[in-house]
Amino acid sequence: MTATPQEGRELAIMLARKTIGAMQPDAEVRQVLRPGYATSAEALTAAGHVVAVEFATIAAANNYWRDQA
Repeated sequence: MTATPQEGRELAIMLARKTIGAMQPDAEVRQVLRPGYATSAEALTAAGHVVAVEFATIAAANNYWRDQA
């Protein structure tokens, strides 16, 4: 649970980063790939979508637990 929406957003970003790290555990490979997606509007939009999905999941979970209390 997070106390504020901002904490939920920060948690969503952290989860998204951990997800990428889990899918591609080799830091050197991620460094090689970064220039390609850092300048791609499509890739950045997709990354933003991942964060949005994580945030929606956190928000839903927070509301679920608050409703149960």
